[in-house]
Order: sequence, then C-alpha cells, then structure tokens
Amino acid sequence: MNERHSTLRDQRRAETQRMIQAHAVRLFVRRGYDGTTVNDVAAAAGVSPMTVYRHFPTKEDLVLADQNGPLVADRIAATPAGQPLVRRIGTALVESARTLTAGDDRFLLARLRLMISTPALRARHLDNHHLLQQAIVDGLGDEATDPDAAFRAAAAASACLAVMHTALVRWAQDDGRTDLADLITMALAAAFGDDPSRPR
Repeated sequence: MNERHSTLRDQRRAETQRMIQAHAVRLFVRRGYDGTTVNDVAAAAGVSPMTVYRHFPTKEDLVLADQNGPLVADRIAATPAGQPLVRRIGTALVESARTLTAGDDRFLLARLRLMISTPALRARHLDNHHLLQQAIVDGLGDEATDPDAAFRAAAAASACLAVMHTALVRWAQDDGRTDLADLITMALAAAFGDDPSRPR
C-alpha cells in the first residue's frame, strides 16, 4: 500500500515538474529569459513561487533540468561489455536521442535554443555535460570502479559528449528539421571514423 502511494506521489511530482517547466520554457521563449521572473512562471502554472522553487531550486533549473542522465546510464548498462567504450557510449546517446525526440521534440528544441542563446544558461549547460559524463561512468558499474578504468570511461564519455554537443547545435540551427539521432550518428562517424553506434 505504501509503495503504491509512493509511486503515485512520484508520478504527481513528475507531472507537476513537467507542467511548471513547460510554462517556464513557453514564457522564456515569448518574453526572453531575463524578462521572465519565477513569479511569472508560478502565475502561469497556477502554483505558488515556493512550489516552483521546491521543484526547481534555481531559475536556470527551469530550463536545464531533465532526465537525460538516468536514461543514458540505463542505455549504457544495457550494452554488451565487450564493445569499445566509444561504441557503447555512442549507441547510448543515439538511442536516448531517439527516445527524447519521440514525443514533443519542439519542447526539447526550445530548451536547447535557450541554453545556447542565453549567457546565464551556457555555463550551467556545460555543468550538465559534466553530470551526464558522470552518469555515463556510473552506468558502466563495476567496469569503471578502478581509477584507470574510470579515467578511460570519463575520457571516452567526454569525447562523445563534445561530438553530441556539435550535433545539438546543428539541430537547433536546422530548426529541428533533421532527425537529432541521425545528426548525432553523423557527428560520431565524422569524429571517430565510422558509426560508433552501429553494432559490428
């Protein structure tokens, strides 16, 4: 019984977060990031400013918060351990992009544009890449427990994330007309000589 209540509570929390973030991104696109306050977001979402801060501790989090880290980590954990790290990470990034853009990719595109164009968000966007890099290393589990293995995993993740960032910028410039997963695949192939996301 308690487990069911906990699950329902988590679902409601996630729904509230999505709703608040959707209103925030819409306002930021319409009025500008600097021209929109947390109070504006709260009013648009029909919640109190305290509720907004409970879900998003900073204004930047309204744009940057996502579930990409756990999604990529799960994909990494599901890949065969015998494959090269870059191939495993590339596959996880491409599959995660397919999942994230399967629904409303206009929302993802709007968030990305805000991250790229807003100076206050660009530095935090790089912080998110560091967190995603750590999620990738964590997703490797026991394979990355010793310092040398963790170093190699972090290096491979960092290289793949830099390549993915280039694909994300191109996707934003293309106004989302090109499939994001395909762009990441092309960027990985350009950087590493073939398509690291294609199984051998």
